[in-house]
Amino acid sequence: MTEGTPVPHPLDPLTADEIRQAAAAVRRDRGVTDGWRFASIELKEPAKADLPALESGALARREALVVCWNRADGQAYRGTVSLTGDAVTAWRHLPGQQPNMTVDEWHECDVMLRAHPDVIAALSRRGITDLSRVLADMWAYGAALVPERYAGRRIGWCDLWNRGSERGNPYAHHLTGLHPVVDLNTMELLEIEDSYQGGTDPEVMGEYLPDLLPMRLREVAPLEVSQPDGVGFTLDGNLLSWQNWQLRLGFNHRESLVLHQVAFQDSERLRSVAHRLSFAEMVVPYRDGSPDHYRRTAFDIGEWGLGFMTTSLALGCDCLGEITYLDAVVHDSAGQPVTIPNAICVHEEDSGVLWKHVDERAGAEVRRARRLVVSFHATVANYEYLVYWRFYQDGSIECEVRATGIMVTSHTAAPGSRPANGTLVDQGLYAPFHQHFIVTRLDLDVDGPDNTVYVSDSRPSVPGDDDPYALGLTIASTPLRTETEGRQDYDWSVQRGWKVVNDNVKNGLGTPVGYKIVPTATFPPLLDPASPAFQRAQAIGHTLWVTPYREDERWPCGDFPVQAASDTGLPAWTEADRPIENTDVVLWYVFGIHHITRPEDWPVMPADTVSFWLKPFGFFDRNPALDVPPSHHH
Repeated sequence: MTEGTPVPHPLDPLTADEIRQAAAAVRRDRGVTDGWRFASIELKEPAKADLPALESGALARREALVVCWNRADGQAYRGTVSLTGDAVTAWRHLPGQQPNMTVDEWHECDVMLRAHPDVIAALSRRGITDLSRVLADMWAYGAALVPERYAGRRIGWCDLWNRGSERGNPYAHHLTGLHPVVDLNTMELLEIEDSYQGGTDPEVMGEYLPDLLPMRLREVAPLEVSQPDGVGFTLDGNLLSWQNWQLRLGFNHRESLVLHQVAFQDSERLRSVAHRLSFAEMVVPYRDGSPDHYRRTAFDIGEWGLGFMTTSLALGCDCLGEITYLDAVVHDSAGQPVTIPNAICVHEEDSGVLWKHVDERAGAEVRRARRLVVSFHATVANYEYLVYWRFYQDGSIECEVRATGIMVTSHTAAPGSRPANGTLVDQGLYAPFHQHFIVTRLDLDVDGPDNTVYVSDSRPSVPGDDDPYALGLTIASTPLRTETEGRQDYDWSVQRGWKVVNDNVKNGLGTPVGYKIVPTATFPPLLDPASPAFQRAQAIGHTLWVTPYREDERWPCGDFPVQAASDTGLPAWTEADRPIENTDVVLWYVFGIHHITRPEDWPVMPADTVSFWLKPFGFFDRNPALDVPPSHHH
């Protein structure tokens, strides 16, 4: 830390200067040279037990976690850098591990392949000579799919795409059957898979830019959103306050936006709801066994990082209204900071009716609802993920994800054929079925850290003397006491839900306070348990996992899923079957999109929207939005 620099909050993301300092420290102390790559440089978040002392200034410590590897021998290392002491305090060799992919590798691979004579020859056989329109899109492998002759090497498997014009959509023209395999450390083309048998590609309409569309744009009247008196929230550094809510905004290369210390001001008490909320993994298995697709199981968070993929937001397009933006800082593979302008959007929205009743004497009493939205957008090659955390005046939290962008496509086997594992979306072009599993890490601290998770099932009564018409409905609420019990699956037939309860704190009615997960967008993996895709991502095998809080248990599919053989995260941790009752627990909720592709998703996909809710259940004694005033009259 340089003299005169404001002291950051212990949970604030690393600044550009801190990223430079961390990279410089490992170069100086551990011999990291220009022949190395930095995979990640992030804040080492303090353990919960240390936060009070750090926040009060009684303890001064700020640290960074650094993962880097030597391209010459492929060996990776993880270090801890003391930023307050300017020293590397820990350095661990990671034999056999492949750190996350980097944006630099993606771009360097694209440039290398488009200049390689073997690739140029393969393209020429297809009649493609303008290399400026070709795009190489590099994917990571799973260990089981890496050819044995390349074991131990850092391997990329590539698609090639061709733009129909200078600004055309490259993902409209897949060069089906053409896949370079690359050593990413040496940037060497190892081989080309090429099944081209002659012929021409089908004519498709895969454009979406207005000037390239063969149609007129419709008329849409302007829609303006204004707040003449200004916004209703305050932002002090990364501390955000709005309508009784208070939380801290964080950011890192892997999760992108992180929400810390989420609390609700209830009269004179600031009551804890969650210590930390984030996305911990996103697994996207493509459900097509053909040579063009069987290797596609993307780990968009663990392999690439949502923070690295976060894009700048634009007023009037991505965000509408009175907007406050926050920049974010990541880094390149040389360890130099990179700023993402307008990475996070904070704004208020109208949300319809909050509550209403019409009385024959008192008349109508109605309150408009508004919500605070904290959002970011990430572009992962062809797909976009738009993530919204929404806070409501009644104490509820909604997490919504919108998936848009462009589907992966390839040519059908023969003209007029219908693919078995996908949908025909254009002439001779199909989009494979696939799934998006999002694993959220929910470190809830409901009125304190010692919580118990209860599974709640609705049970209908049977006819009896007390209920001859079988109208009764009861709730079976069962505490989850061990990690084995904490492996939970959604059950529609009993409308299953889960409550996070603090049995040590009672509300005014004498019952324990809690928050409940309202599950939606859940589905089974529908994968053979022995398949390589499932073995690497066993975390998607259950809707909910509950574990005791551990500072180092952050990644549900393991720290390094690139070229991994198995999931070393949740399935490995929970084998210990640790107690999870009346303790500090972390919930891992799995939701997402079971994407049965449609022609209407082509050439650019209307946003597919999924969400889940966290709602107070006995956390308050009554409706906490009773104090919301009537709307202003205009």
